[in-house]
Amino acid sequence: MAKAQKVKLSPEEKAEISRKRKAQLYRDRWVYLLLLPGFLYFIIFKIVPMWGILIAFKDYYPTSHFFGSGLTKNWIGLDNFINFLTDSSFWQLLRNTLIISGMNILFFFPLPIILALLLNEMKVQWYKKAAQTLVYVPHFVSMVVIASITFMLVKTPSSAAQSGGALYEIVKKLTGKEMQALGGGWAIYWVLLIQNVWKETGWGTIIFLAALAGVDVEQYEAAIVDGANRFQQLIYITLPAITGTIVTMFILRMGSVLDTGFEQIILMQNTLNRQNSETFDTYVYQYGRVEGNYGYTTAISLFKSIISIICIQTANRLAKKAGQAGLF
Repeated sequence: MAKAQKVKLSPEEKAEISRKRKAQLYRDRWVYLLLLPGFLYFIIFKIVPMWGILIAFKDYYPTSHFFGSGLTKNWIGLDNFINFLTDSSFWQLLRNTLIISGMNILFFFPLPIILALLLNEMKVQWYKKAAQTLVYVPHFVSMVVIASITFMLVKTPSSAAQSGGALYEIVKKLTGKEMQALGGGWAIYWVLLIQNVWKETGWGTIIFLAALAGVDVEQYEAAIVDGANRFQQLIYITLPAITGTIVTMFILRMGSVLDTGFEQIILMQNTLNRQNSETFDTYVYQYGRVEGNYGYTTAISLFKSIISIICIQTANRLAKKAGQAGLF
């Protein structure tokens, strides 16, 4: 197969192309100006800090200079990774992280889709807008407030003279058993899941409602003429129309499968449930921020990033094999 010959441009043609590019840049100057804050954000807070990855391969302490006399000073190679993977707490951290993340994917991920479909079926506009506003509000409530409310609802009395939380007292009167929602066992997992469901389900509907707004109305009209009921319209028109959005959001969610929400867990954690609530995020905080072992915890964060890349690549490939467009 003959190679395509490179077209040579005359100086006049090159000058004309350059002039058009400059004219286009000037015409769209306000658009680029709007992009500038986001561009600077990623440069300053995402690209520049990537130098910190080097800490994972060094015996680094905050009192020492980052570069020292060179990049190889205090270099320990993969020792931090080996120490973490062979640590006795690794499998416990992995188990807790995967359970919390898995429950969120299994129970929480479908809820915004279902709620978006229900909101889309509302025909009274003022009622639909009011319902949307109400389900969005919990997203703006601080996790500190949510943790305080949860504690007040399920707290266990410290003595017989004291009363427990409202939900604790209700369960005790109905079943005769004391509820240990913040104690050991699987209870803490369900508490974290319910908090996520209440706080983020409504907010998660925004992108799915936007996808539903793009569905061609003529398809519904044609389906009605053919005698399709509301449920059949939902199955054969609405769901296929947003399948691409659902797949994309699922792939993105798989990219953060080891991120369980540091703030939420650290607020709900105590000595009773620590064995089941300790995750990679809280472990990094304890050994990095509190104890100052930055090299070790940077290696843990880098390990999480590598696993996230593997998960997102795998999910993307599976989506393409299933006939979807995928993320990239």
